[in-house]
Amino acid sequence: MPGVFWTRVRRGFSDYGDRLWSYESAVMMALAIVVGLGAGFGIALFRRALDTLFQATVGGIGQTLPLAILILPAVGGLLTAAWLRVAGREGETGLGVSGIMEAVGLHGGRIGLRGSVARIIGAILTVGLGGSAGPEDPSVQIGATIGSQVGLRLRLSEARVKTLVGCGAAAGISAAFNAPITGVFFAIEIILGEFAGASLGWVVLASVAGAVASQSVLGSAPAFVIPAYELRTPAELLLYMALGVLAAPVAVAYIFLLDRIEAWFEKWQAPHWLKPAVGGLAVGVLAFFGSTAIMGPGYAGIGQVLQGGNLNAAFLFLLVALKLVATPLTIGSGGQGGLFAPSLFLGAMLGAGFGVLAHSVFGSAIAPSPAYSLVGMGAVLAGAIRAPITGLMLPFEMTQDYHIILPLMFAVVISTVMAQLFQHESVYTLKLSQRGINLRARGDVNLMRTIQVSEAMTPLEELTVMRKDDPLGVLTEAFETTMHHGFIVLDEHDEFYGVVTLADVERMLTQKRMVKTIGEITTTNATTVYPDETLDDALRSFGAMDVGRIPVVERRNPKRVLGMVRRADIISAYSRALLDKQEFEHRHERLRLEALARTELMEIRLDDDSRAAQKRIKDLQLPEDSVVVAIRRGSQTIVPRGNSQLHVGDLLIILCKPALRAQIQEIFHRASKTD
Repeated sequence: MPGVFWTRVRRGFSDYGDRLWSYESAVMMALAIVVGLGAGFGIALFRRALDTLFQATVGGIGQTLPLAILILPAVGGLLTAAWLRVAGREGETGLGVSGIMEAVGLHGGRIGLRGSVARIIGAILTVGLGGSAGPEDPSVQIGATIGSQVGLRLRLSEARVKTLVGCGAAAGISAAFNAPITGVFFAIEIILGEFAGASLGWVVLASVAGAVASQSVLGSAPAFVIPAYELRTPAELLLYMALGVLAAPVAVAYIFLLDRIEAWFEKWQAPHWLKPAVGGLAVGVLAFFGSTAIMGPGYAGIGQVLQGGNLNAAFLFLLVALKLVATPLTIGSGGQGGLFAPSLFLGAMLGAGFGVLAHSVFGSAIAPSPAYSLVGMGAVLAGAIRAPITGLMLPFEMTQDYHIILPLMFAVVISTVMAQLFQHESVYTLKLSQRGINLRARGDVNLMRTIQVSEAMTPLEELTVMRKDDPLGVLTEAFETTMHHGFIVLDEHDEFYGVVTLADVERMLTQKRMVKTIGEITTTNATTVYPDETLDDALRSFGAMDVGRIPVVERRNPKRVLGMVRRADIISAYSRALLDKQEFEHRHERLRLEALARTELMEIRLDDDSRAAQKRIKDLQLPEDSVVVAIRRGSQTIVPRGNSQLHVGDLLIILCKPALRAQIQEIFHRASKTD
């Protein structure tokens, strides 16, 4: 009897579990909270470890032995390189947020646990020993990895895995700054890239859970203590606009130097372990002869200027210049850490220096320099990461003061727009774009928003065009010879008059009207589209008017016809774009595979006189570090075996070490006369 009882209990719980899992919203809410709590506690431990190491080295050894400042970042670079070698991640720069964006955009939110752990520990070593980087990006990596692993282990759909990655990222920023609203907008603007009703609710839950968990360990004190702010006069908004103008080139310079310095270290023919040490040594020199404020995330320096300290404009602008170089040296040389906190440091010092100069001119008529420092933080951050809502919400959430909103809006918007004009990419998307990865158009539906009508339309010169004064017989003959169901009609000045279709002819016959010219039955109020509109816009016109073709007219002169777009044109353009997208994803997956395995994919076509033709793969004596991964034969893709026989015309895809390329090419080289 007891056995029967427990069997029924287990069955009851199983049935209840099945019913629970059928309620997707309830399950996702629970998982979002779990991910948020896990991220919050994980980030709290990460910050404790990093802060403890930083205080012991830079704050302890560096204060006792000032000369140690010169070598501490170099030691951090060496230890990071050694750790990454042990973890199998040697040579990686560790731009975590970029990798998360790529995972969500192209890989269904799959984030590897091993690589994430390697980068997080590497960040503790790099930043904890004085490297000029921040803890926020690794914090996002912690949350996103937890979200991805939860989704993957539970075998959730790709869309749900992505959502949990966004939940983890939101919790990461929320826990780092005690700013749950900012965490939500960061996840939406940077990681997920779009607003979605249900997903937004789950992201909010995770962000709140992350803040609660972090506060239970680190306390509920705000990230920065900020004095009360007051906008003295509306005219002061002009000064904040000027600050936004200055923030844009600083953000652009930050992006540019990150790219150039990283490119230089990549080209430098030196061992991977040496590069982070050299970058760290350069940071140590800048800190020793400049200021130790540029070491680590720079939170102490930010807190000081927000409290009204360091009121020397020249010194504050020097800190901006030093940080602009120190962070690219740290990250570009192979150190681990984030780019978020350095942009806040740059904005805080720029704003404080600007505020000091403005206050020396206008005196007490304007707000003190800490107010400008706070606005500068949001402006440079928004310009660097191209997330204006995040740049707006973070300072606002830290101050809890509505008075800061107007100055922030002015500065953040101006900085973002101007930075976009100077540099199209952000600190997170630049390296992705250089590898041919564009994450702006996410999903097949968005493909319609990437294609303009001009790319899909049939030009006017390729169309059969009617004249309004032509006799009706011309139209009847055109219907019969072209098999088209509608034509553009022009007037005597070759300007757009309307559209005539079979439906117009049928209506004429039904009404038994006596008609002589085409113009008498032409629809003159026909819907038109412009060539610079997207196919997504054109589709709305098709649906609203229930038509099969729409004339394309010039925007400046709607009487001038440029062509016509038909439903078939849209389908054809969409198919081409979809094929291009699939080709892009295939190419990117190939690049990703080569990067992970430190190999490359070769493609070799077997000609008539190739040595390998008619041989089996096992007889080719390929090098040990190479393998034939696929054979394309006509329209077929064959998974190769050792006994697979090769034929003339086969395209072989071979995975190999780069150093083996010449040797493999020799094996498949054309046979000589003596072969």
